[in-house]
Amino acid sequence: MPLHSSAADSRMWDPQWPALTARFRAIRPDLRGYGGTPWAADRPYSDAGDVLALLDGLGVRRVAVVGASHGGRVALEVASARPGLVSRLVLLAAPCGLPATPELEAFAAEEMRLVEAGDLAGAAELNARTWLGPDATARTRAFLAEMQHRAYTLQLAADPEPEQLEGEIDLDRITVPALVVCGAHDLGYFRDSARHLAARLPRATLVELDWAGHLPSLERPEETTKLITGFLSD
Repeated sequence: MPLHSSAADSRMWDPQWPALTARFRAIRPDLRGYGGTPWAADRPYSDAGDVLALLDGLGVRRVAVVGASHGGRVALEVASARPGLVSRLVLLAAPCGLPATPELEAFAAEEMRLVEAGDLAGAAELNARTWLGPDATARTRAFLAEMQHRAYTLQLAADPEPEQLEGEIDLDRITVPALVVCGAHDLGYFRDSARHLAARLPRATLVELDWAGHLPSLERPEETTKLITGFLSD
C-alpha cells in the first residue's frame, strides 16, 4: 500500500504503479483533502484511522506499507497501532515526530503566507521548488505543483473544516523490516528523521541517496521503483 506525500496525492505513484501491480495486490488511497477525496468528516478522524478502516473493509490481514513524507508518518502510525498488520515498511523522507527545525518552520511560514494571500499557484510552486531535487524534470515539477494546488483547493473548500487528529508513533512497537530512505538535497529535518528511524528501528536499512531531494519516486522513478520492489520482494 503506497501512501502519498501531503504535497501530492495518489497520482504521485503513477511511475511505480505498473511494477507494483505486476507483483503485488496494490492499494493506493487518496487521503482526505487530496486527489479525489474531499476534506470532510462528521466526527474527528485521523489519516491512520482511515487507512486501517480501508484495510479492514477490504479484508486485508497483512500489508506492506510504502510511505512518502507525510505518508511515511501515516505508515508509522499504522504500524504503531497494529504491529501485527504490517509486514514491511518503506519510508521515503518520513517524519517521525522530531522537533521542527528553523528551516522547516521558515518553509511552513512562507507557505502559509502565500495561501492566506490567495496565491495558491505561488504556494504550489514553493512546494515544487522545496521538495524536488535537481534531477526532477520541468514536467515533474509542474505535476507536483498541480497536485499540491488540487489539495489546497479541496481543503479550502471544506465547510465546516473537519477536526483531524494525529496518530501516535511508538517506534518500540515496530519490529518489521524497514527500508528508510533520505536524499542529500532534502531539508536537514528529514535527513535527521531518517537517521533517527534507522537507529531506533531494530530491522531498519538506511539508504541515503546522493542525488535525491524529498520525493525520489518522482525524481528518478525507475531507480526508486527498483529500490522499492527489490526490498518488498526479498
